[in-house]
Amino acid sequence: ARDYLVDFDVRFENMAPRMANQSTIGIAWSNTSYQNEKGFKNENMYTTAAYRFPGEASIEELGMSDEDKSKKVATAVNWVAFKQQFFSSVFIAPDNLLGADMAFDTAAPESEMLKSYALATAVPYTPQTAGYDFAFYFGPNKYAILKKVTAPDGEELHLERLIPLGWGIFGWVNRWFVIPVFDLLRQFNLNFGIIILILAILVKVIISPLTYKSYVSTAKMRVIKPEVDALAQKFPRQEDAMKRQQETMALYSRAGASPFSGCLPLLLQMPILIAMFNFFPSAIELRGQSFLWAKDLSAPDAIVSWTTNIPFISSTFGNHISLFCLLMTVVNIIYTKINMASQPGGASMPGMKWMTYLMPVMFLVFFNNYASGLSYYYLLSLLITIGQTYIFRQVINEERVRAQMRENARKPKKKSGFMARLEEAQRQQQAMMREQQKRNNNGKGRR
Repeated sequence: ARDYLVDFDVRFENMAPRMANQSTIGIAWSNTSYQNEKGFKNENMYTTAAYRFPGEASIEELGMSDEDKSKKVATAVNWVAFKQQFFSSVFIAPDNLLGADMAFDTAAPESEMLKSYALATAVPYTPQTAGYDFAFYFGPNKYAILKKVTAPDGEELHLERLIPLGWGIFGWVNRWFVIPVFDLLRQFNLNFGIIILILAILVKVIISPLTYKSYVSTAKMRVIKPEVDALAQKFPRQEDAMKRQQETMALYSRAGASPFSGCLPLLLQMPILIAMFNFFPSAIELRGQSFLWAKDLSAPDAIVSWTTNIPFISSTFGNHISLFCLLMTVVNIIYTKINMASQPGGASMPGMKWMTYLMPVMFLVFFNNYASGLSYYYLLSLLITIGQTYIFRQVINEERVRAQMRENARKPKKKSGFMARLEEAQRQQQAMMREQQKRNNNGKGRR
């Protein structure tokens, strides 16, 4: 980290008479950032001014809109950064600044510049002040490097927060899983395309027990679908909806099936997928790294480009086609078809079918202008999931599942707390409906 730090020490010699009436010393800092990456819009998205309040683990940033391009902070600030997608310039004041007045202007996309920054701030001064010990950080937005930058007394400055890893659980996944895996595999001098492949396999292996359990539950749901349909025919009236729901939940309980278990792998994967969405576009490790046809895994892998704008979507989609994103979309449509075919009653919802297939197309529009490494990871994740699906189909025999369900149904089964609460809620709702119907009938009788 010291390789990117520049000490900026200010010392006063015979200045006390000239500064007798001074209580503060003003500081002005300006800088201009230039376009270093492919695509103005993508780089500009991560280029802004940031700052940290003393004692805080989080940081604050200015937005990209015209309304958010300037900010005046009246309280103490520990450091101010002019950051770009992969590099930052940071002015560090270990004894804090007296607030900060920050602003930036965004250059035209066709220019070579990106943003021009300006900072106006101050530090306290007394006649006894001998000087100030400031520092500048000029270097990469690399987590391991920024994490090591500390104040002279060892206090953490949390410069690593300049990397947009996501908030909450998404940031934890990146800090404690994705980045350590990247750093570990880099020691073997592997191509980053191979590292992303290993990462995708590792994630799928970790959640494979839940994925298997989900597939078994889906098989159970397919097996008992005829019985569920029979209940729908037995209680066709709207007034019997509660009774039908109770009988259906009892059937699920006897069979050991759950309509919600299929969501478990998705719920577990979502923090990982969103963490990757934050990590890949801002990972300096991927900058300039090539794989197959992609020359830079941190940028779109455009195979066809044009100059005209597509109405309504050009600002998001860009003026090119990214091959990894296109392949991800095709595989996503295939996976959607496979998944719908395996779901009980999937073919009986034609109204939802087109919406299900619309989602992969929306992903194409949204991810086409993002890092090719991100689309490549999602592509691998989908391919592995499809492979797991076919393996599970061979392993899980529905006749054996049916036999096991019959065996489970014969055993006395204690109700779970959730099922007991659900049934109690259903009974209360039924009682309320009966009372409401009774009042309605009495009202009609009086009229």
